[in-house]
Amino acid sequence: MSADIIDGKAFAAGVRERVGRQVASLKRDHGLTPGLAVVLVGEDPASQVYVRNKGKSTTEVGMHSFEHRLPAETTEEALLTLVAELNAAPAVHGILVQLPLPDQISEAAVLAAIDPAKDVDGFHLYNVGLLSTGGAGLVPCTPRGCLMMLKDRLGDLTGLRALVVGRSNIVGKPMAQLLLGANCTVTIAHSRTRDLDEECRRADILVAAVGRPRMIKGDWIKPGATVIDVGMNRIDDDRPGAEPGKTRLVGDVDFDEAVKVAGAITPVPGGVGPMTIACLLANTVTAACRAAGIKEPEV
Repeated sequence: MSADIIDGKAFAAGVRERVGRQVASLKRDHGLTPGLAVVLVGEDPASQVYVRNKGKSTTEVGMHSFEHRLPAETTEEALLTLVAELNAAPAVHGILVQLPLPDQISEAAVLAAIDPAKDVDGFHLYNVGLLSTGGAGLVPCTPRGCLMMLKDRLGDLTGLRALVVGRSNIVGKPMAQLLLGANCTVTIAHSRTRDLDEECRRADILVAAVGRPRMIKGDWIKPGATVIDVGMNRIDDDRPGAEPGKTRLVGDVDFDEAVKVAGAITPVPGGVGPMTIACLLANTVTAACRAAGIKEPEV
């Protein structure tokens, strides 16, 4: 058996196309153009790539993109002042402060300062609370994208056993909440879980978000299970014939083994990653509609 490959790149392209149509409708019918502000502090190479891609995707769907690039020595006070200005800006409907931040700035303080109604990352404690109690907050982008792909693949998730490997505030915990909301029977595991392999073998849905390259082996996976690999780890390229010093990206799941057992699996790269930006755009449309009192569209 060989698993179906869940093409996150193609799925995300469809989401962005729908968001683009929604933006065009908001402009035409309501004179409303959603706006996303992205703040980058410092010159972390990976963060620079993410911010550039977010800005490009934002303008491609017809939204306003506001980029703020600050030097690495920026003080916490200066960043909080900028966040307050963006909170008050009518043209800005979504605010994203790119993480990680330099050591002199408290991430918790900055995330808490963002207006929850503009918190398109879904990291503010207000939105975290709404998610955990079934409210209609803004949902973290990566877990939202994972759930969309699962529902597209499996339809109704009711009663399925779901295992989330990883307990981060960004992916693991909100992913578990979303799966609970979809009526799954949910277990959260992590790197210190006893008999992790056995936990994995019971799961109809396995979401790997632990941050360890190829930690989950093929024989840990229940035959026919749907595997969502959130991990993105850069390692030395160990494939035969690879150039010395070359690196490549791998997930938290040993893909070459898992693809022989699973029913469906996301690749790395090209799986979950593209969905994160697509859902960020969708969250910005949602935030803009709520701010204007307009019924929000479904993605």
